[in-house]
Amino acid sequence: MSERAHTVVIVDDSAAVRIFFEKVATAIDVELKTYPSAAAALEYLGTQQPSLLFLDIIMPDKDGLTFLQELRRLPLHQNTTTIVISSKDYAQDRNTARQLGVVEFVAKPMTTRVIEDLIVKYTGARLRSADTRS
Repeated sequence: MSERAHTVVIVDDSAAVRIFFEKVATAIDVELKTYPSAAAALEYLGTQQPSLLFLDIIMPDKDGLTFLQELRRLPLHQNTTTIVISSKDYAQDRNTARQLGVVEFVAKPMTTRVIEDLIVKYTGARLRSADTRS
């Protein structure tokens, strides 16, 4: 099988969230890469630009918005399409995210349908089968 044209990266310290994304991604023609921390993601993101980046805000090593500020300083990530996911839904975080060019802010818990729709919308990838949607 050839490498998929669309790569989606999720950076979230919650194993449950990363597993949720892995399940969702099986229904969409994308390559998914998951990382438990900003530090873990940095090696990949230092040299690669995904089609779409999902970032959690609250993580033990570095919050997602601080990490995104650092990524935006790199020429490779000045325009990387980014969606913030968080159990924390404060206006200040939404404003900071907007200033950093975040295209969507999704409050946890998330549904499969919402995440599928966002991946399709921002990558142009196709759903593999309509019967997987819930």
